[in-house]
Amino acid sequence: MSYLMGIDIGTTGAKTLIIDEKGAVAASSNFEYPLQSPAPGWAEQDPAQWWDAVKSGIPAALTAAGLRGDQVAALGLSGQMHGSVFLDQADQVIRPCILWCDQRTGEQCHWITDTVGKDLLTQETCNACLTGFTAGKIIWLRQNEPANYARVRKILLPKDYIRLRLTGEYATEVSDASGTCLLNVPQRRWSDKVLAALQLDQSLLPAVFESPVVSGRISASAAEVTGLKAGTPVVGGGGDQAAGGVGTGIVRSGLVSSSTGTSGVVFAFLDKPTFDPQLRTHTFCHAVPGKWQVMGAALSAGGSLRWFRDAFAAPEKEIAAQMRIDPYDLLTQEAAQAQPGCEGLIFLPYLTGERTPHADPSARGVFFGISLRHQKRHFIRAVMEGAAFGMKDSFDILQEMGVPIQQVRATGGGARSALWRQIQADVTGLPHHTINVEEGPAYGVALLAAVGAGVFSSVEEACDATISLRSRTDPIPDNVALYRECHRIFRQLYRNLKATFAETAQLVARRP
Repeated sequence: MSYLMGIDIGTTGAKTLIIDEKGAVAASSNFEYPLQSPAPGWAEQDPAQWWDAVKSGIPAALTAAGLRGDQVAALGLSGQMHGSVFLDQADQVIRPCILWCDQRTGEQCHWITDTVGKDLLTQETCNACLTGFTAGKIIWLRQNEPANYARVRKILLPKDYIRLRLTGEYATEVSDASGTCLLNVPQRRWSDKVLAALQLDQSLLPAVFESPVVSGRISASAAEVTGLKAGTPVVGGGGDQAAGGVGTGIVRSGLVSSSTGTSGVVFAFLDKPTFDPQLRTHTFCHAVPGKWQVMGAALSAGGSLRWFRDAFAAPEKEIAAQMRIDPYDLLTQEAAQAQPGCEGLIFLPYLTGERTPHADPSARGVFFGISLRHQKRHFIRAVMEGAAFGMKDSFDILQEMGVPIQQVRATGGGARSALWRQIQADVTGLPHHTINVEEGPAYGVALLAAVGAGVFSSVEEACDATISLRSRTDPIPDNVALYRECHRIFRQLYRNLKATFAETAQLVARRP
């Protein structure tokens, strides 16, 4: 039997997953690395640490599965989107990678929009130019670090830097390239018009492939350090959201995933490249050849609960360690003791700014409505509800766009919590299903590798053969009505605070 490997270069660590031809997980490994924030709103990583994690992760997964490298038929790559790896003529990294959550490029994004023209930019890329996207990072480097920019000979996305280290090839694929704001999304190729307007030479960018297509093969040097067989095919893969879409079977019209991880992502399949006229969501190429996706992203969903855990839940963490359980289990048990709506306590989960629907890097987290009656359980539940309210904004936009929502699949760490699934079902008014796999993007690119290796004839066939529904959480009508009112207040709070968020950001920026 042949095996397939998927590697996901996440924000906190690199996951290596091995599955068999039937989609069963054989083994996985995960190696973490740090994130640096050298200035307020900045986020960077050293790409060498990704490579170190991959070099450790591949042998660890092979060992855990009891496999030899030559039993892996193909490999797929996924990773955090939008990051900018700047390479010199010798393929050496010039500076740390600027990550998706970095917010330094506001001025550059405005300049790009004005320079290209909003209408042309939208026509070509189907998106607004946002601070997270790669184009702004390139212009920021040109304007702020001209000596570094002068050395740049190639610009790669995070997973594609790992592809270079594995294969020696400069390559990307359509789903990840969509998040650069440099791709003609309807035509699935680099945009000559946008590049010309920005005076960027296309030679700086890698070749673009469809996601299941072989884009390189494991080199002899990479084989030596990873244990894989030289010549093993590496497919295009996908940006983490498109790969996660494949890994949850969102490959047909009417299917939507609701992923509660660090961010909260609502992801829907599109047969045609349709975009929100107000550009509150993102329309990208899907990892399914010839298809597209639309997604909304709340930047801090599970990340908000993690923040609360680390800042305020030291007792729960200590007890959980003694009981050898996850501290989140204790937190959700406490939250379950609070009533829906938390007696008027509402949380805005904008800890790192917000993307959908506000595209506001200055937005910040807020607890509103605190009274003497509120205890820790209310605050925990309010965080969970606030994340769900933020994600409901994306569901509402999809419905405005006419995107069919016939089935919602709950994924990510939040989907493991029955309470959080119920909250999300109640907030959206839509049943939430779980599926038989929870491996996310790494599983999706392993399936893409299976297609590239000929195990399946299409991405749809691969998903049909390996992914099935496991459970269903139906909304509770009384809670749906209550949360509808809570969400209205949630939306009004942002509108009331928007100007104050901007003033506060300016104040913080003036402090040394």
